Amino acid sequence: MAESRPAALPPAQRTVGQLIAESIRLYGASFWTVLPLGVPFVVVDIVGIGHGVNVQTLLLWAFAPLFCAAYVRASQLVTGGSPTLSALITAVVVFLPFPILLRIFILPGIAWFGLFGLAVPAAVGEGLGVRAALRRGRALGRVDLVHAIGGIAALGLVYGVSRAFLLVLLHTQGSQTQAVALVLADLVLSPLLFVGAALLYVDQAAREE
Repeated sequence: MAESRPAALPPAQRTVGQLIAESIRLYGASFWTVLPLGVPFVVVDIVGIGHGVNVQTLLLWAFAPLFCAAYVRASQLVTGGSPTLSALITAVVVFLPFPILLRIFILPGIAWFGLFGLAVPAAVGEGLGVRAALRRGRALGRVDLVHAIGGIAALGLVYGVSRAFLLVLLHTQGSQTQAVALVLADLVLSPLLFVGAALLYVDQAAREE
């Protein structure tokens, strides 16, 4: 007799591992709705193939509106709120320092997003303006700083490891070129980052209460 899956803990008690599990569950339950969130990564992959780190960093800035729109959409799916212009502007403000922090060393980028990234789902879920959303995001990030930064780090790690594995699998099992494998891997895996970050907002808001 198969064992039943343990009941998920409520957001206020959710561990980083359960955050990942819930992100995957939500993704699987709404696969075709969530899948388009990977388009920004695909666009950067296609344009940036063959270029160095500096060009790829510039491309992240150039396509920032796409990444921000994807995060706002993920926040809408998770919170049930409305995507507003304020939410998109908030996302741009949070995103702009991220590429350079990521290139300098990955940990500052993760810490930045853990501290301020929750402003975007806060803007969507609570209908806040830009300044209020940034303050709210910072406050939520500090509610449980270890969970906030650890959650972002874990999402990035799962994405990176899964992406590397899928690249090898796609490249060795068929006639796809490495470029096509890269695009397919990012299309399928990158939405997990947006969904997981939005779920992290739910966790931190529940911990605050």
